[in-house]
Amino acid sequence: MNEPSASCPTIAASPSTTLEVLWVGVPSGHIESDADRYHVLDMHAGTTMRVSCRLDGLERYGTQMHGDINVLPAGSIGRWVMAAPANAVIVRLAPALFDEAADAMRLKPACAELRPAIRMRDPHIEHIAWMLKEESTIGNPRGRLWLESAASALAVRFVRRSQRTANWPDPTDRALPKWRLRKICDHIEANLQQDLSLAELAAVAGFSVPHFKVLFTRSVGLPVHRYVVERRVERARRLLIQGRHSMTQIALDAGFTHQSHMTRCVQQVLGISPAKIVALRR
Repeated sequence: MNEPSASCPTIAASPSTTLEVLWVGVPSGHIESDADRYHVLDMHAGTTMRVSCRLDGLERYGTQMHGDINVLPAGSIGRWVMAAPANAVIVRLAPALFDEAADAMRLKPACAELRPAIRMRDPHIEHIAWMLKEESTIGNPRGRLWLESAASALAVRFVRRSQRTANWPDPTDRALPKWRLRKICDHIEANLQQDLSLAELAAVAGFSVPHFKVLFTRSVGLPVHRYVVERRVERARRLLIQGRHSMTQIALDAGFTHQSHMTRCVQQVLGISPAKIVALRR
């Protein structure tokens, strides 16, 4: 959309090419977006106001509320007339994500076509967008794997919204062969310190990203990003018990971006703080 205001800086949220999150200040008056090669989700943040919006043949004038979402498919141009300044969470998603989501659900490619929308309400999409915004604000401590998983979840949600039936085809009824699962788990264990990506792990497994996500979850009982977090927590726990390194060094050795990120994850997974683990060792 417009240039962000000085009081509301832009935050680039992803080191990958599939997702970017921006937190922007939107001035009052007339605004026109540039055509983007990515699909764009524009979520209103702030007070309720009167807004006129024109997008790909759609035109609406009315009340825009906190959490309302405008959807601009790649190449679209949006035009707004804002009654007052506001903030917005902008999520840019690579169109390839939608093709992958449709393929994983065994849907026709046309099902991946994103449709324009004005003031759409979807609690699931809104929740993911706010999580992405908060993650970007604190420097993306969960890493690329979590960001890519969130981007994939958004694409799946949009593809499902495009369907009129609630009977979703199951992409597969299989789980990962045990030898492939062991190969992936060994790779994760050997690379916990790295910023792992979905594409990397899917390549190790020999599947596309969408199929890999489904197969891994079915095989392990956890989404892949959650599994990686739990393995990092376990490594941190062992290192804390050994007591040979500082908290900061343990966080880095376990694959966390910094000590506070490790503390938060250890508390969430184990229900106990790293400091308490150290105290119990004595």
